[in-house]
Amino acid sequence: MAKEYSRTQRIGDQMQRELAQLIRREVKDPRVGLVTITAVEVSRDVGHAKIFITVMGQDSAEDIAQSIKVLNSAAGFLRMQLAREMKLRSVPQLHFHYDESVVRGAHLSALIERAVAEDNQHPVVAETEDTKE
Repeated sequence: MAKEYSRTQRIGDQMQRELAQLIRREVKDPRVGLVTITAVEVSRDVGHAKIFITVMGQDSAEDIAQSIKVLNSAAGFLRMQLAREMKLRSVPQLHFHYDESVVRGAHLSALIERAVAEDNQHPVVAETEDTKE
């Protein structure tokens, strides 16, 4: 029987909390906007971690790519800071990725709202029951 909450998930959750604070406090590069860490996936051997982020206020692909590039270049520094904060034998290598799920969710929500609005514009034909038993 597998554990419901594995060690790698606990490490990922703690890394998410610590990285959010570290990026806010320590990364002073103006090319990095308001970063939100949406998820952290840690490999089973705790050698690598994928950090999924969204960037508020930056909608263009170039700005997002620039933020990802800056964070990936600061990954060594952030890893060193994480080693100070977390009590791990080895801290995983950090790999930052853009999380498109928020944008995709907003797009799907807009599509649903548009479909509902179009349905509301069409008159509803009420069906009457001629026979009652």
